[in-house]
Amino acid sequence: MSPSSTALPPGSTAEPFDPRSGSLIERALFNHRWGVLLLCALVTALLGWQATRLQLNASFEKTIPTRHPYIQHFLQHQAELSGLGNAVRIAVAAPGGIYEAKYLDTLRRLSDDVFLLPGVDRARMKSLWTPSTRWVGVTEDGLEGGPVIPDGYDGSPAKLAQLQANVARSGEIGQLVARDGQSSVIFVPLLAQDAQGRPLDYAALSTRLEALRAQYQAEGVTVHITGFAKLVGDLIDGVRAVLLFFAIAVAIATAMVFGYTRCLRSTVLVVLASLVAVVWQLGLLPLLGYALDPYSILVPFLVFAIGMSHGAQKMNGIMQDVGRGVPKLVAARFTFRRLFLAGLTALLADAVGFAVLLVIDIQVIRELAIAASLGVAVLIFTNLILLPVLLSYTGVNARAAQRSLRDEQLDASGAARHPLWRLLDRFTQRRWATGAVVAGLVMGAAGFAASLHLKIGDLDPGAPELREASRYNRDVAFMNAAYGASSDVLAVMVKTPDGQCSAYATLNKVDALEWQLRQIDGVESTHTLALLNRRVLTGLNEGNPRWYEFLPNQDMLNTVTAGAPRGLYNDACNLLTVYAYLADHKAETLQRVVQHVEAFAQANDTADVKFLLAAGSAGIEAATNIVVHDAWRLMLVMVYGAVVLLCFITFRSWRAVVVAVLPLVLTSFLAEALMVALGMGVKVATLPVIALGVGIGVDYALYILSVTLAQLRQGKSLSEAYYRALLFTGKVVMLTGVTLAIGVITWVASPIKFQADMGLLLAFMFLWNMLGALVLLPALAHFLLRPAPPAAAPAPLSSSLASAR
Repeated sequence: MSPSSTALPPGSTAEPFDPRSGSLIERALFNHRWGVLLLCALVTALLGWQATRLQLNASFEKTIPTRHPYIQHFLQHQAELSGLGNAVRIAVAAPGGIYEAKYLDTLRRLSDDVFLLPGVDRARMKSLWTPSTRWVGVTEDGLEGGPVIPDGYDGSPAKLAQLQANVARSGEIGQLVARDGQSSVIFVPLLAQDAQGRPLDYAALSTRLEALRAQYQAEGVTVHITGFAKLVGDLIDGVRAVLLFFAIAVAIATAMVFGYTRCLRSTVLVVLASLVAVVWQLGLLPLLGYALDPYSILVPFLVFAIGMSHGAQKMNGIMQDVGRGVPKLVAARFTFRRLFLAGLTALLADAVGFAVLLVIDIQVIRELAIAASLGVAVLIFTNLILLPVLLSYTGVNARAAQRSLRDEQLDASGAARHPLWRLLDRFTQRRWATGAVVAGLVMGAAGFAASLHLKIGDLDPGAPELREASRYNRDVAFMNAAYGASSDVLAVMVKTPDGQCSAYATLNKVDALEWQLRQIDGVESTHTLALLNRRVLTGLNEGNPRWYEFLPNQDMLNTVTAGAPRGLYNDACNLLTVYAYLADHKAETLQRVVQHVEAFAQANDTADVKFLLAAGSAGIEAATNIVVHDAWRLMLVMVYGAVVLLCFITFRSWRAVVVAVLPLVLTSFLAEALMVALGMGVKVATLPVIALGVGIGVDYALYILSVTLAQLRQGKSLSEAYYRALLFTGKVVMLTGVTLAIGVITWVASPIKFQADMGLLLAFMFLWNMLGALVLLPALAHFLLRPAPPAAAPAPLSSSLASAR
C-alpha cells in the first residue's frame, strides 16, 4: 500500500483512497492515530484519578436564589433571625407523654448529644432543656417568668406538675410541645460551615442523626427528624439506588446495541467511549472545584445516553462501509467525514441547552448546567473522535458488517422493502404527510392547552423528591399532625428605626397584617409581638377575653416588649418578625400569601417602616418559585433560539430548520402536559429536564435530516432520500430511542421519587423525539423540501454520503 493511496478490494464501491484527502482536522487525527490514542489514555488516567476525589454533598445556600430581593433581605438580617434558615426539627415521642422523669432524662441526653454535633448553631438551638425556652405568666405580683424546666428539677411529681404548668404558660404548645403532650421538639438551626470552616457535610450529619435515632429509640421513645439537612442526607443515601439503576441502564444499552449489531468488539467500544466521557466529566468537576449533589447525580447518565446515541451512529456508518468492502481505516474516515459536522452541531445544541440554565439565579442549577455542559463537551472528543479512531484499528465483525447491509441489498435486488420502512416511507407522501401534520397540530394544541395548567414549585406536602411512604415524609406527616402546623414558616421582616420596634403605629400595622394573614387559606397560625401584647393584656386582666385588644398605650407596649422573647424582635429593636405558619409549601399557598404581603407592604410602607419579604423555609421557597417562573420561558426561548441558529448554520436553509425544530416544539408541549398529568411542578429538580428534551431531540433530527438533504442534493426523490437516511442513520435513531427509553423507565422503581419522575419524563422524551424524527420530520419535508435537479449520473450511497458535510 502506497503512502498516498489505499487500494480498495474488488467489488467495493469507492475509488482508491488518498490519505491526504479530507479536512485538516480529519488528516490531523487519522494520520496520527497513535498520538490521539496516547493523549486520550493519558487524559483518562489523569481525570480518572481526579474522579476519585469527587465529593457528593449539598449546600442549603446553593439551593436558594441569593440575588432575589427576598433572599437578600433574609441574608442581610440572617444573624438576627432565630432559626429561620437551614434547620432540623427532631421530635421525640413517648407513649406515656412528655411529663415523665424517664422521658425528660432521655430528652436531655439527646439534646446534649445534638448540641455537640458539628455545624449546629448552638446559640439558637432550642428544646425544653435550653435556657432560651421560657414561660411568662401573670401572678399576684404581676408578670413573672423563667425557664420552663423549673429550678431544682429532680424528676419528682411536684416538679413535673410545675413543668406542665410552665409549658402551658410558655406559648410553646404547637411549637416545641405537641398539642396532645405526647412529644416535644429539639429545634436545631444549622450553620453553613463547621467550627473548622469547612462546608457542612450533610451526609455525615444525616448519618450521625440516624445513629442517635437508633440509639434513643432503643430506650422506648420514637424519634422523627425533618429539615433540609435530613432530606439531603436521605437523598445522598439513595445514591446507591441511583448507581444501581445507572448500572442497569448501561447493561440494557449494551445488550440492545449488541442485539442490533451482533458485533461484540464494536459494542464494547461504543459503551467504553461513552463511559470514558463520564469519567472525564466526573474528573473535571473536582479539578474545577465542584462537587456532585443530589440534583446533578443524574447528569452522568445523561452524558452516557447522549454518548451512546452518537457512538452508535459512528459504529453503524463504519459497519456499513466495511460491509461494502471498504477497509476499516477508510471506513472510519468516511464516517467521520460525513457525520462529524452533524454530530458536532447536535452536541453543541445539547451543550447550549444546558448552558442556558446559567441564566437561573440558583447556584445548584448553575453547577448542574456546568457539569452537564462539560459532559457534552467531552463527548466531542470521546465519541466523535476517539471512537472512530479506535474502530479504525479494531474494525467490525465481517458477518455483522454484511448483516448491516441486508435491507440495502434486498432493495438493490428489487425485493420488497421491510414493512416498517414501507410504513415510514408513506409519511413522505401527501396523504400520510397531511395526516401526520394535522395530528401533530392537534396534539400540539392539546399539549399547549394542558401546559397552561403547569404549576411552579411543589404541588404536594412533604418532600416531593422522596416517596410518600418514605421515612422522611412519614416524619413530616407526624409533625404536621402532632403540632397542628407544618414546618413551613414564612416570616415577614419589619424594618424600623433603632429602638422603635415597639412604637404603637408600627405594631398596629403588624397587628393588622397578622389578622389579614390568618384569613388566608393555607395559613394555620401566626405569631408576632402585637399578638403577644394582646395575650399579655388579657392575662393581666384575669384572662377576660374583653381585654383581648391592642390598646394605644405606649408604656404598656414598651413593658411587654422588654420581656418578650428575642425571636419576635432583635437586640437593637429595629427589626420585628411576623411569623406565618402554613399548612404546606404548595405553590398556590405560597403565591396567595406572598401576593397579599406585597400588597400590604405597598399600601403601608413609610420612609421609616418597611415590610420586607421573606425568611423561613416557605419564604425561601416562594423566592425560588418566583425565580424559576421568571427563568422558565426565557430558558426555553434561549434554547430554541440557539438550536435554530445552529441548525441554520448547518443546513443553510430555513426550510430545513423548520423541519428539524417543529417536532421538538411538539415534544416540549407534550412533556409539559405529561408533567401536569403526573402532578409535577416546574422547580429546581425538573427545570433541567425540560431543557434537555430539546437538546436530545435535535440529535435525532440532525442525523436523519443531514443524510436526507445530502440525498436530495443528488437529485433523488424525497421518498428515496428518506429511505436511504433510514438505512444509514434512521435505524440507529430507533435503536437509541428505544434503548434509552427502556433504560430510564426502570427508574420508576427507584425509592427516590425525583429519580422515578425523571425516568418517566426522559423515557417519554426519548420516544417522542424519536417518533418526531421518524414520522413528523418526513411529513414536514414533503411540504417544505424539494430535491435538486437530477444529476447526470447518481453517485453511489457511500460517495454521496461522504460528501454530506
